[in-house]
Amino acid sequence: MDENFIGNSFSLQVDNGNTPYLIEAAKWAKFLAVIGFIICGLLVLTGIFSGTFFASLAQVDTELNSMGSVGTVFFTIWFVLFALLYFFPSYYLYNFASKMQTAVKNNDQVSLNDSFKNLKSCLKFWGILLIIILCFYALAMVFVILGSAFIG
Repeated sequence: MDENFIGNSFSLQVDNGNTPYLIEAAKWAKFLAVIGFIICGLLVLTGIFSGTFFASLAQVDTELNSMGSVGTVFFTIWFVLFALLYFFPSYYLYNFASKMQTAVKNNDQVSLNDSFKNLKSCLKFWGILLIIILCFYALAMVFVILGSAFIG
């Protein structure tokens, strides 16, 4: 949609009937964002300890010794990247919740607009990530079909 059309056509306002919904949405968003931050921290810790686990496993098993340092680095980077990937939507969601609570409490239009901007960023991030994941699934299905055609 054309943003100029939306901006010039409508003059939406939040009335008293909608504020309880916005307050409750902000509370749930903050809860989900905090859980997201906790998951990010757990992913980073898992990455660090999985690296340590593979390093100790490599010392015990001589076959894994050559892959020990590679596995350590790979899993550490893998989990830290997933934590970083999960951090941004949690951050946007937390900003949405905080600014929405400020907007409702202080009747502040700028905070309300900023909160919706952060919500849009969060949803856009998840949407783009979903499209990327679906493309990888489709590509994997093509390879599976091609692989089964050449094997059979």
